[in-house]
Amino acid sequence: MSGLFEGKRILVTGGTGSLGQVLTRRLLSGSDGTPESVTVFSRDEAKQHHMRLDFMQRCTATDEVIFENSRQALRFIIGDVRDYASVVRAAQHADIVFAAAALKQVPSCEYYPWEASRTNIGGAENLVRAIAENRLPVETVVGISTDKACKPVNVMGMTKAIQERVYIDGNLRAPDTRFIAARYGNVLASRGSVVPLFLDQIAAGGPVTITTAEMTRFLLTLEDAVDTIFAAVRSASPGETYIPKCPSAKMTDLARFLIGDKDIEMVITGIRPGEKIHEILLSEEEATRTIAGHEGYFALRPMLPELAGPVAEPALVGDYSSAGALMTPEALAAFLAEKIPEVVGESYLEA
Repeated sequence: MSGLFEGKRILVTGGTGSLGQVLTRRLLSGSDGTPESVTVFSRDEAKQHHMRLDFMQRCTATDEVIFENSRQALRFIIGDVRDYASVVRAAQHADIVFAAAALKQVPSCEYYPWEASRTNIGGAENLVRAIAENRLPVETVVGISTDKACKPVNVMGMTKAIQERVYIDGNLRAPDTRFIAARYGNVLASRGSVVPLFLDQIAAGGPVTITTAEMTRFLLTLEDAVDTIFAAVRSASPGETYIPKCPSAKMTDLARFLIGDKDIEMVITGIRPGEKIHEILLSEEEATRTIAGHEGYFALRPMLPELAGPVAEPALVGDYSSAGALMTPEALAAFLAEKIPEVVGESYLEA
């Protein structure tokens, strides 16, 4: 376990995002082995600059930090997963690739479906093609997916569902590389997620907006997400998708907890474009291909017969839905206090 990433050259696409930064920090901590290098690949130079300074514990910098970049374990490359040539350049010296680059905001993807397709599908295709056509010595590619890819009703989920299939097919096109995926639900307190939205609304005096009173979501932290990704790297077979067993809650219960004793109103605004009432991490149809993975996870076997293998005893029956095992308000409060104490301990949440 300790040597999982020992001496590895690691590439993180979309590495300046919320997940990418936590993933990078975990990799550099050496908790699972010390990598030779971790390279962040993204198209946002401003985010890269701030991330570089943050990891160097610097407030300001001059040009020497760019020069020193080539000598550090943490490195940065400006590029875009939509551009095949820049993907080849970034991946040519990688042993492991964490493919986290994505357009992930549900409403934005509804209004710009082609842009979502170019990043979420085209980016995956560029990575598979780069490895296959150039015979790059990449050992493992981990595609970062979402619960919205299961029975998708929105563009973000549809593109992520196809992205999963592109990576699965990569095992046939580049058989020396293991292509796997990690699929998980709503990440607590990540950029663009519901907790920061609720907190901003509470800080402004309300109202807190809920799209529908029945809405439920799976809940996990960024650290839980990274745990799922690392479990997949450690144990997943080619073409498998790792899925965590995680709790879920009603969004009204989450809002009430964050509001606390404050006199702040909750307002029902109606379903947003492409939004589901309940999320599903595994569908009834996928259940027949689902086995018990590493402890605490399901492993979804690929559909392609060249990769699937027999599934004698499926580990799941029916949908694995966020409506299926909801936490009580009391359990949710305990869960949040354990998982995000830095949020629930803030003074503006206290009575």
